Amino acid sequence: MTTAEAKLKERVKELTCLYEVTSIIVNSDYDELETSLEAIVYCLKRAWQFENATEVYLRVADFETQTKNYNANMTSLDVDIKVFNRVDGQIKVGYPSDSYTESDFLTEERTLLHNVSLAVGNLMERKQIRDSEVAAKRQMERADRLHILGEITAGIAHELNTPLANILGFAELLKEKVKNKENIRDLEKIMENAVFSREIVKKLMFFACEMPHRMEKVELNALVENSLKLLSPSIKEKSIKLKKTYSNENILIRADTVQLTQVLFNLIMNAVYYSPIGGEIAVVVLENEKTIQIRIQDQGKGIDAKDNDSVFEPFFTTKPIGEGSGLGLSAVHGIIDSHKGNISHKPNTPQGTIFTVDFPKL
Repeated sequence: MTTAEAKLKERVKELTCLYEVTSIIVNSDYDELETSLEAIVYCLKRAWQFENATEVYLRVADFETQTKNYNANMTSLDVDIKVFNRVDGQIKVGYPSDSYTESDFLTEERTLLHNVSLAVGNLMERKQIRDSEVAAKRQMERADRLHILGEITAGIAHELNTPLANILGFAELLKEKVKNKENIRDLEKIMENAVFSREIVKKLMFFACEMPHRMEKVELNALVENSLKLLSPSIKEKSIKLKKTYSNENILIRADTVQLTQVLFNLIMNAVYYSPIGGEIAVVVLENEKTIQIRIQDQGKGIDAKDNDSVFEPFFTTKPIGEGSGLGLSAVHGIIDSHKGNISHKPNTPQGTIFTVDFPKL
């Protein structure tokens, strides 16, 4: 390419490509990025000197796209895509290696490729910022919702405590006076249901952080072992493989023993319930510089994305009717919150759920 006209034609192609890429990025839908990246790939193909022989490959974050005939053995120009100064992808523009060499690439093409990589990197940075803002907003909305629910449930729990205590007390008095066996059985049913209702109220008060607790130094590993021992029949029944990891032999935590046992029992019990027969549950206890972390991983069906923000709300459950009250995780959330801790969940790989609990160190 030696004529001024040919050189001018190439500059126009490169400037047109940069303009088109900028327009694509400005109008990108962050939820449909793959479409935008594919359009950028074909813009680059049209901008190269030997357009018909050019093939393009682009990878960034979890996205990957390329033109139809691209293959890894081509003679290519490569440039990294940086997102917040960290390499997070790559763009490659190539020619068939049997017909072209690196000398066939123009200096201006190298500059163009570098500029496009910067533009794609900026796009991914804006996407990450948007995603972080959305996640923060969702977390604030969830915290507000849980706070309101906490106030409501605390009020309900306090209102129900007195009548339930009266029902239970008077039923016990009547039982002492009644001689008819059938009437005694009826009174026992009343008492059983009153006790069951009282347990629900107790869980509501856990969720609302209204339950008093006795804080003391607790040997966490022993508490975990005790919870696993309590659930060993269910674990054996489903032939579940149990994997335990403790970062230290003696990990101390300041907590209410009964309430912390309830946290462990509920989380492990849920893992057992949702695990397939022959599955694996991992229980990991780590002592970090500032926190003590408990992770419970299962290989169940996992939590549906639409339910992510609801799992800690009272009465929410994915179990069949009659198999769960929907108060276990809400009580767990309340206990952890009252201990100044934090609980979160994320998908396990390849399937299942990981619940992570972080407590402050002594």
